[in-house]
Amino acid sequence: MVMKTNGFVDGILPDELKKVLRLVGSEWGDVVDDMESLQVIPLKGAMTNEVFQINWPTKCGNLDRKLLVRIYGEGVEAFFNRDDEIRTFECMSKHGQGPRLLGRFADGRVEEFIHARTLSAADLRDHEISALVAAKMREFHNLEMPGPRTVLLWNRMRDWLVEAKSMCSAKCVKEFRLDSLEDEISMLEKELSHDYLDIGFCHNDLQYGNIMLDEETRSITLIDYEYASFNPVAYDLANHFCEMVANYHSETPHILDYNKYPGLEERRRFVDTYLSSAGKQPSEDEAVLLLHEVERYTLASHLFWGLWGIISGYVNKIDFDYMEYARQRFRQYWLRKKRLLGSPDNHVNGYVAYGTGSG
Repeated sequence: MVMKTNGFVDGILPDELKKVLRLVGSEWGDVVDDMESLQVIPLKGAMTNEVFQINWPTKCGNLDRKLLVRIYGEGVEAFFNRDDEIRTFECMSKHGQGPRLLGRFADGRVEEFIHARTLSAADLRDHEISALVAAKMREFHNLEMPGPRTVLLWNRMRDWLVEAKSMCSAKCVKEFRLDSLEDEISMLEKELSHDYLDIGFCHNDLQYGNIMLDEETRSITLIDYEYASFNPVAYDLANHFCEMVANYHSETPHILDYNKYPGLEERRRFVDTYLSSAGKQPSEDEAVLLLHEVERYTLASHLFWGLWGIISGYVNKIDFDYMEYARQRFRQYWLRKKRLLGSPDNHVNGYVAYGTGSG
């Protein structure tokens, strides 16, 4: 066995997880007494948790059962409330979204294994797959979820800023200009908050690793709801566009290539599909306005994940250069701020002049 951290040392499963696996197995009519019969496969690309696929042979021996074990990352309480995330997960299951929750233990949970493939970085640029993702996002945003439809983005960033400053040295605070970020967050909230913006239940972390595709049915499943909350849907789209510059399965997963940021035509195609997926063709003004707001919300995405990177650099032990990732996100914020919030000269026919190969 090849599991490691949080009790997975030298291939030894924690007793709590063994009990959950035996219970799940018995419900399926299997007997999982021999823990050495389990095949454990680490799944790469997760940056908050560690994720493993677990297989075991059934009684007849010609079929393997599969499930997924999620080991919670260290220090995640700095980012979100785990109980809230579990409630979201269970509510999603009731809506027929994502995997079912099969069991919980102290350091993680056991989930249904979805028989679909996780997207790759390149898949996000495939026109057909991108259209499926756009339609799925619209469906996700329209889900009836518990709680007030209150935007969480700005207060969450303020909380993260307090957390980051409490961890950072004076040198770190100066490098990342953390003392100025309270004003930046307040400025963005004022500039980007409009009554006409749609508020929906947003995933808030729609990178390719959180999107699964069933090749047979061509259906999309969104997974991992740790950061999900009500927010402007423009923010969720902006965050998805920003994720198109990343490849978390490369030899340098923390390096972002902003030459891969989607150009105007690609963004317009995505927005048109998103808006029309509800069965009504959007007007030109509607599409242009959403595109404009999405580009401005990329600034919030950069600050959000920049702060996440700083905190993760202190609390998370996953092999990923979080601090360099944070530097890149903050660099993009300061580079793009004037262009995206500047004078009308920075806009062409209603669009922000973001360039076809810039981000």
